[in-house]
Amino acid sequence: MSVEKDINSVDAKTGDLRKVTAKAHEGEIKVAAHDLNRRESLSAYFTILAAGFGLISDGYQNNLMTMSNVIFKELYPNDYTSTVSTRVSNSLLVGAVLGQIFVGLICDRVGRKVALVSTTLLIVIGAILGTAAHGAHGSAQGLFWFLTIARGITGVGVGGEYPASSTSASEAANETAQANRGPVFIMVTNFVLSFGGPLAVSVFLIVLSAAGDNHLETVWRVCFGIGILLPLTVFFFRLRMLSSKLYRKGAIKRRVPYGLVFKRYWRELIGTCGAWFLYDFVTFPNGVFSGTIISSVIHDGSIKATAEWQLLLGIIALPGVFVGAYLCNRLGRRNTMMLGFSGYLLFGLIIGLAYNKITKIIPLFVIFYGLMQSVGNMGPGDMLGLTSSESYATPIRGTCYGLSAAIGKTGAAIGTQAFTPIQNNLGKQWTFIIAAICGVTGVLITYFCVPDMTGVDLADEDAKFMKYLADNGWEGEVGEDSEKAFADHHAAEAGSTERL
Repeated sequence: MSVEKDINSVDAKTGDLRKVTAKAHEGEIKVAAHDLNRRESLSAYFTILAAGFGLISDGYQNNLMTMSNVIFKELYPNDYTSTVSTRVSNSLLVGAVLGQIFVGLICDRVGRKVALVSTTLLIVIGAILGTAAHGAHGSAQGLFWFLTIARGITGVGVGGEYPASSTSASEAANETAQANRGPVFIMVTNFVLSFGGPLAVSVFLIVLSAAGDNHLETVWRVCFGIGILLPLTVFFFRLRMLSSKLYRKGAIKRRVPYGLVFKRYWRELIGTCGAWFLYDFVTFPNGVFSGTIISSVIHDGSIKATAEWQLLLGIIALPGVFVGAYLCNRLGRRNTMMLGFSGYLLFGLIIGLAYNKITKIIPLFVIFYGLMQSVGNMGPGDMLGLTSSESYATPIRGTCYGLSAAIGKTGAAIGTQAFTPIQNNLGKQWTFIIAAICGVTGVLITYFCVPDMTGVDLADEDAKFMKYLADNGWEGEVGEDSEKAFADHHAAEAGSTERL
């Protein structure tokens, strides 16, 4: 049998799975990866666009609490303590960790479409509950517990979007624009996630201007309600999408050899998990509490003034995304990430060591604060999702991506939990000095553990992975639906008649 024939299919006469060697399957993956018919090509382009529209809702939800924290502190000064604020903010992160792990597994074991549809529904349900949140008999604590649960459900969906959308977008970009896979991936993932910050603040300012300062409850509920609409924009398409050719050819849904996976990818997992932990430990609490930080240093402590400075902060942070997209092919993924972590060292020390002086000049403080976030977007913000989607083979891409992102969100939860105690016990400047320390650690982890997959076809890693499994004695079903086959290492050892 040659690769020109459909070796990854069910035998039409017997209904049995055809046996293929690792060598034959390797050749089939390479040949078929970019051989798309019109429907497959159209689906790939729409998958990329849908990832962008789906993840913008994640960016919106991630930044929704930035100004909501300010409102709740205004409405419930005695009830919305730092403990309650941290709990409500962290509920999204806890849900996201669960979503990233379990949806990452679903991506690989069940399918990309099931994962994407599930995450969309969870975000919608969580956003509806958050918008309608009330405490029994008007209890403020009841309201915040209701919000904690609602944000947790939303978090499962938001977290699940990371592996579901990102793996689908990476594979689709590899099929349609392999040479520019990196920039395309960044623009439909980290750009829209980063844009969620300015979007959330812009929506807040519009609603605040319409409702007025005397209707703050209406303001936060409308802002939460808009979060229902964003994921619905892609729901219909996701019901009709096709999985990528790489996934249909290479999926392993049963007897996944996780021991062999860890043996092959342990260094890459240390790299993507460790770097993502450090990045989220710094960037997430600085995002969630940036409104609180700004309101504490400006002279006009009004909610609107805080939001305007917050919007400027978000806008300053955005150009870093474009710089990272420009550099990822020219400098390489690993070097760009190290450059971004070095920026944490630079701006973290500048702000931290000069905090008491720099906060007296509000525009200068906001600019340096924004630049620190901008270099974060340029480096680890852009590169972590990209390297996590490129470093692992298709059969376990969702699982490893989800695990890396989950470790990152664990760092975000720890950072958010530790943020207020650090400020209260060490001083506000120490949140920036610790960011600088994380920057140095991030450079070291990236250099030693993160592979540089610049210009490498994802099909090449899939082929190497299948050969690695065969060499280690694994055999089992590969592919899905009509593309399914049985990878038989014994046939390879005996010497098959199949030739490439």
